[in-house]
Amino acid sequence: MPHRRTAALLPVLLLLAGCSGGAARELGMTVDGPFGARPTITFAGGGPAAGLKVEELATGDGARLGADDTAIVQYTAHVWDGGDNRLVDSTFDRGTPAAFPLGELPPGLDGALRGRRVGSRVLAAVPPDQRRGARLPPGVGPDDELVYVVDILGAHPKGASVEAGGGSLAGVRVTAGAPPGLEVPATAPPAAFEVKVLSRGEGRGTRAGQLVVAQYEGAIWSRRRVFEATWASGRPKAFRIGDGGVPKGWEAALVGVPAGSRVLMVVPPSYGYGPAGDPAHGITGTDTLVYVVDVIAAY
Repeated sequence: MPHRRTAALLPVLLLLAGCSGGAARELGMTVDGPFGARPTITFAGGGPAAGLKVEELATGDGARLGADDTAIVQYTAHVWDGGDNRLVDSTFDRGTPAAFPLGELPPGLDGALRGRRVGSRVLAAVPPDQRRGARLPPGVGPDDELVYVVDILGAHPKGASVEAGGGSLAGVRVTAGAPPGLEVPATAPPAAFEVKVLSRGEGRGTRAGQLVVAQYEGAIWSRRRVFEATWASGRPKAFRIGDGGVPKGWEAALVGVPAGSRVLMVVPPSYGYGPAGDPAHGITGTDTLVYVVDVIAAY
């Protein structure tokens, strides 16, 4: 995924109207607040229940989450200790939703969400043995039970892409369809940043601070070699845009572009990874990069 070392990447948000709260009868909790907004959890007395507990507080009418889908969610997470039950993580504190790739989540959370419909609010009490391999939020111990309230805002399956044609820019050629073919010429790259919208979608324009869901392919001009491609796995990626979390070229190319668009960009070092390059992907400080990006959605 394109990134700058100085900022974490976060996914895009789609706000939907929905429930205004619900009672989790088995867990003895009450969750207040509308769908897509920060919930308030009222815990009953006592400590956590035994085992994984899941309750659907509101049922949406959107697509069901498949085993390999990327879910876009708003969520909060509390430690359930029977004491202060403190808040330890929240997308609302970060200002954007998150991307949850099903099949890569902790088992308890993955099972709680799989098969749920977009527009649903889910409450999940996840014990330690259902978090195998998970990176815990700061302040959470290995024996702490976590309670999640998750609002499912969107679902993007493997292979998601846009219906887009091909085109060319600065000698770079892109074919139509998905995945697109990317051909870089055996000539010197342009010195300046260049961008072209090959196909313009009909969705809303992306805004700074949103989470963008995309499929993309990136190549190093001098070696005419693809170094990264989401289409290889088929799973789209999500990243926050407009706040310095991605290279300057991505922000210049994608802010304001409607969802459903295909964008081609030529990114010199000053608009990419700068003098340090990105050694993990074999990118040096003098490499010009080429990206073709399908903007699937923005939240």
